[in-house]
Amino acid sequence: MFPSKALLSIVLIALSAVDASPLRREVAPTLNFAARVNARANNGLNIAAADRARAQAMQQFGKTTSKRDSGSSFSISSAAVAYTAQVGVGSPATQYTLLIDTGSSNTWVGAGTPYVPTSTSEDTGGAVYVSYGSGIFFGEEFLDTVTLSSDLVIAKQSIGVATFSEGFNNVDGILGVGPTDLTQGSVSNAGSVPTVTDNLYSSGTISTKALGVYFTPGGGAGELTFGGFDSSKTTSSVNYVPLTTTSPASTYWGIDQSITYGNSTILSSTAGIVDTGTTLILLATDAYDKYQSATGATLDNNTGLLTITSEQYDNLQTLNFKIGSTSYSLTPNAQIWPRSLNADLGGDSNHIYLVVADLGSNSGSGLDFVNGYSFLQRFYSVYDSSNNQVGFATTSSTSATSN
Repeated sequence: MFPSKALLSIVLIALSAVDASPLRREVAPTLNFAARVNARANNGLNIAAADRARAQAMQQFGKTTSKRDSGSSFSISSAAVAYTAQVGVGSPATQYTLLIDTGSSNTWVGAGTPYVPTSTSEDTGGAVYVSYGSGIFFGEEFLDTVTLSSDLVIAKQSIGVATFSEGFNNVDGILGVGPTDLTQGSVSNAGSVPTVTDNLYSSGTISTKALGVYFTPGGGAGELTFGGFDSSKTTSSVNYVPLTTTSPASTYWGIDQSITYGNSTILSSTAGIVDTGTTLILLATDAYDKYQSATGATLDNNTGLLTITSEQYDNLQTLNFKIGSTSYSLTPNAQIWPRSLNADLGGDSNHIYLVVADLGSNSGSGLDFVNGYSFLQRFYSVYDSSNNQVGFATTSSTSATSN
């Protein structure tokens, strides 16, 4: 699953189980990035508590229109896994280390390395404000050239330039690749703000507003593919489902799914989200309780994770996620945290920890699960706002036995 102590890897579409060939790009523009484990990133919270705090903030934000209109958001700076890429701004470009986030959509710099105006910089006069729960930034909006890679250069991209930021250590800001509506109200003299994906599409660099996300099996750099997906990373066709219409999951990359453990249903069809900024798989409390009971796991208070014995691991059943007409199966090996990283969580090196955790609210809330990194590292995902759909495909790591 996860690579080593220092690095990991990273980054959805309405039909049925059909490979949407118009999205296929054999030579696609990509952005590579790296990731690291921040096991106790949020003021000492364990990994499960940090994920749960993020999810609960997303639930509240998605339900509260007034918060969205004031440019508020949820915490990413406290995420247990942080994904970063080197992004150039200006001409000549200054390089910034930016967090990649599919759950927010403003792009901004200045938390660390100061913004350097160049001949391509244009101050719009707009004030920018976004609150991320445990972090915050405000400042001025500029339009400037943004260079993601040699194939991905955006002219006049909206950039927030922080005059104040808090809660962002060792990074310079955020590259927001979430839904455009999340920018609503964040800039004083604008409604919503075009994202980097929007502008790549409007300039003709990509033919559809889609983003493919790939986690490299076993470590190394992850990959974002703009304008489709990288078919060299998939081992099946991409199956698509429409975005959910259920709030608050519909605010994000939300889908409908049901979950079974072995032959038993633990979560009936309901709405939730896919989120690269969440490390674990979070289930509504009633579903989580059923999973815990079925596996015989006990809660480890130090890590916040369920733990099982070797004998219980031998009896683990497949955890199946029914999305549309397709079932995505997590093998027993895919349900456990990498044992080599137990110490990074404050855990016991001899224990076996599960990657399913409690969302903190019962099903029926409108956001009843989060398919986080522990799910997405086993499947390729595609996020397509042109067609309001999300897609998944198997990869070489789907059935890997690396743990």
